[in-house]
Amino acid sequence: MQLSEKIKRSIRDVKDYPKPGIVFKDITPILANPALRKEIVSSLITEFKPQQIDAIASTEARGFIFGSILAYELGCPFILIRKAGKLPYETRSQEYDLEYGTAKVEMHIDAVQPGWRVLVHDDLLATGGTAGAAAELIKHSNGIVAGFSFIINLSFLPGAETLEKRFGVKSHFLVSY
Repeated sequence: MQLSEKIKRSIRDVKDYPKPGIVFKDITPILANPALRKEIVSSLITEFKPQQIDAIASTEARGFIFGSILAYELGCPFILIRKAGKLPYETRSQEYDLEYGTAKVEMHIDAVQPGWRVLVHDDLLATGGTAGAAAELIKHSNGIVAGFSFIINLSFLPGAETLEKRFGVKSHFLVSY
């Protein structure tokens, strides 16, 4: 069975979460499956090792899970992108639009070195708002957005197209709905 099919069979749909009409893609069953986690990490390493990534940036909270493992396996720094007010040191912030308002994410001002090629990783790509905000933080730190990595792509939403248009790089994902 292909990896994409294994992932799809493991993801749990939670209806009406976090609000009515939304079907939340829950990755916790994947996290409970060590063999599948290992296969996902192996696939991500195969994809990104040849690309000379200098750092991995991930958004909280689910992006931290595979993002930190990927950074460890690639031997590069891991950069936290968090909700406003959650990081202890000086930060740079970026506001972005949500379907139901706006949000703000932050990154430490010294997290990205100028010229670093940074891969943005999260568990799921929907509209591209969160990943786009993370990419803007990297650009404002004189880093280079090397790409976008996701476990899940909601292809009925414009996230992949939006990110490619804004940042000139394609998004990589393991499954698409």
